[in-house]
Amino acid sequence: MNPNQKQEIKQAIVEKINTLKKTIETFGDLSKPVSPDNAIGRLTRMEAINSRSINEASLAKSKRTLKALEKALASIETPDFGYCLHCEESIPHKRLLIMPETSLCVGCAEKLSRGQS
Repeated sequence: MNPNQKQEIKQAIVEKINTLKKTIETFGDLSKPVSPDNAIGRLTRMEAINSRSINEASLAKSKRTLKALEKALASIETPDFGYCLHCEESIPHKRLLIMPETSLCVGCAEKLSRGQS
């Protein structure tokens, strides 16, 4: 991977981190408990509780992705960055632009998702 490609990936990571931080803040606000003294109907309250659960799951996923992006940003200058942890082949530049937090090539990621090793 050449220096220009690394810089492009680094910029993508920083942009994704900034976006995720805003998203996490929003999900945090939406995940606040639904007050039982709220003057809303029973069904509406149930919908609000269900919506809160969905927002909590999205918040947790966003936090995991943020950690992975921060880890990728910290390791971008290491010689191992951009190589698959499983097969040690180079991860394509376009994949890293789309998913800079990835540590697996497409082939190994597919094998892992199918439960193969």
